[in-house]
Amino acid sequence: MDHLSKGTLELKSIERIVLDEADRMLEMGFYDDILKIVSQAKNTKQRLLFSATFPDKIKTLAQTFLHAPEVISVTPEHQEGQIEAYVITTRDKPKTLQQIINLYRPNSLLIFCNTKADTIALAQRLQQEGHAVTTIHGDLDQEARQEAIIKFSNGSSPVLVATDVASRGIDIDNVKLVVNYDLPFDKEVYTHRIGRTGRAGSTGRAVSLYTSGSTKTAYILNEAKKLELDNTQNSRNFKIVSHVETIALNGGKKQKLRKGDILGTFCKEMGLEPEQIGAITLMANRTYIAIDNHVLKKVLKMLKSTRIKKKKYIAWIVD
Repeated sequence: MDHLSKGTLELKSIERIVLDEADRMLEMGFYDDILKIVSQAKNTKQRLLFSATFPDKIKTLAQTFLHAPEVISVTPEHQEGQIEAYVITTRDKPKTLQQIINLYRPNSLLIFCNTKADTIALAQRLQQEGHAVTTIHGDLDQEARQEAIIKFSNGSSPVLVATDVASRGIDIDNVKLVVNYDLPFDKEVYTHRIGRTGRAGSTGRAVSLYTSGSTKTAYILNEAKKLELDNTQNSRNFKIVSHVETIALNGGKKQKLRKGDILGTFCKEMGLEPEQIGAITLMANRTYIAIDNHVLKKVLKMLKSTRIKKKKYIAWIVD
């Protein structure tokens, strides 16, 4: 809006406009801004709108924004019973969170907080307690968010602490446990949060921490089962750790790298076993590889002199 008002941006050459997460944009108060921006792009050949929900205001936006649109409705991705939803009443959330970890011993855990500050503070606390943690919040740029999701999905950081930035943007099939460390005030946000588990036909579990005095959360108390924890249990605290680390290469799809090229080089040239190489994620100009901790130093050292498809690449550990 600032660029348009200053005349430092013109949209006449824009041919296609996509409104993604339209319901969230309206919740954030961007209705008038959207219409002003769209009015500056008069030569569009195609307009698309995506929304998880379709309330009256979205219908109004669609009628204004789109021209004779084709409507495509997608069936819900979760079936009844795929997600076990629980709620715990607690006065000590850090202690209760560790009790939940002890109870379920998950190999992957997604935790939601309401603010960036709480996300960072909880991640630091969990890291000090010995868990392998990464974070996602609104102050991270797209590359940092992408790297956090990659580390979470490939198991090098099996605990992800996030704000609602991640409640819709994460599509990972193997998240077995979601914890609402802070309760959302909106039922739709709650649905999106717990919907990060129980995906692709699998089952999942979601646990919400309720503190006395929390407001606008009655729907959680009514819908989720109450879970009682054994406060007398003194078992050693379970640590969610990783046996792999993620490294990055300064080359990807645009350099015509393929997963087979990397696997072949690592196994044939470096002498690694296939099971010592985890998920390989190819981006446009970067490649992320999960490597067994036992051979991490060896891989980084050998990559300084080893070529992949006749070319050397710079490698580093993704923090």
